[in-house]
Amino acid sequence: MSCWETIADYALRSVGVGERLLPRSDFTLCQQVVLIGSGMIWNVYFGVLALFAGFFLATAVALGKAAQSPVLRKPAEWFIFLFRGSPLFIQFFFAYFLFLSLKQVAPFFTPLTSAWAGALVVLFLNTAAYSGEIFYGALLSIPKGDTEAADAYGFSGWTRFRRIIWPTMLRLAWPAYTNEAIFLFHATTLVYFSGFPAFQQRGDALYYANYFADKTFNPFVPYPILAGYFILLTLALITLFGLINRWLNRHLPQERREKMKLRLTLMR
Repeated sequence: MSCWETIADYALRSVGVGERLLPRSDFTLCQQVVLIGSGMIWNVYFGVLALFAGFFLATAVALGKAAQSPVLRKPAEWFIFLFRGSPLFIQFFFAYFLFLSLKQVAPFFTPLTSAWAGALVVLFLNTAAYSGEIFYGALLSIPKGDTEAADAYGFSGWTRFRRIIWPTMLRLAWPAYTNEAIFLFHATTLVYFSGFPAFQQRGDALYYANYFADKTFNPFVPYPILAGYFILLTLALITLFGLINRWLNRHLPQERREKMKLRLTLMR
């Protein structure tokens, strides 16, 4: 089988398109690169949707934690504490068994026992908690002069938040939020180890890398391939978030635009 035939058969296998059976022997480098790359579709799926939805929940959680009313502040504080205080893998584990129990009560919860929905919910809540704490710190760091200027111009309520508070919060939080986004995509590899099953062997990138490592007894080929994919994904994220950071700071003179300094979090 040529490499082009391998691409045609396995490039979209992780989403159910192409050859259904996995290769059993005589594994080629092309097969490993293509299948692991196919699994990356799920990692990107989990990361993009969880990050997008978590961004808005994180904003709400940050505002709740900064609120004076305990009715809003306490739930936000406990939400952040719960998901930041427990390991992500344990969250996957308990969420899967919770969704199994809910499935027995109502069939409506059946999709949550699958990785595409259940694992996505866990990642969404987890990143919302971490991002919410980042945004909360940015809210506290907003210069007092900015809010006083907003008051002087007569801004209040939603207008004050949309035009002054929220843009300044994002500008201050963006470098740390970029690190959270990178870690979230790396954390999607934990889905393979969680209890959520891979339907018809349609797993993520780590699933296929582990498959080749088990079959060949040589982890020094598939795992570096997996690492290479995530390095490329990280570079893409840094580029995209760097462009957004430049747009957030577009009002500043060029010499005053602080470049993002990324400090990657290796563990939580």
